[in-house]
Amino acid sequence: MKCPYCSHEETDVIETRDSNNLSVTRRRRVCIKCSKRFTTYERVEHVPLTVIKKDQRREPFDREKLKRGILKASGKTTLTMQQIDAIVDEVEKELIGCDSTEIPSQQIGEMVAKRIKKLDKIAYIRFASVFRRFVDIEDFEKEIKKLL
Repeated sequence: MKCPYCSHEETDVIETRDSNNLSVTRRRRVCIKCSKRFTTYERVEHVPLTVIKKDQRREPFDREKLKRGILKASGKTTLTMQQIDAIVDEVEKELIGCDSTEIPSQQIGEMVAKRIKKLDKIAYIRFASVFRRFVDIEDFEKEIKKLL
């Protein structure tokens, strides 16, 4: 590991912590040359996932894009950043566990909607309106009736 301060290639690990779901390992390090401390995060690299869009285009799975979509739907609601991060982590973990590396966007949307629905109904309706492409007020009405 290169030191971000002096670029020396030898560092010592002084502390290691795993995240709650064991997907990320946090390490505190110290540079042997300049003695400065820094933190690194390690995540296991998996086979790249491909999202099959509704128009059959394929694009790489992007957890940040998924997070941005959830953030838009949850603006000014009770969803916290920790809950949003947990949703993204859970969905990504579930996708990695799938038999295929090509996943329809519809399936990803259902996974996210299911989790948001448990946490915040308003954020769920907002997410569903984009994900399910509501075109008129009747679509909203049907979805709200399902919630009630």
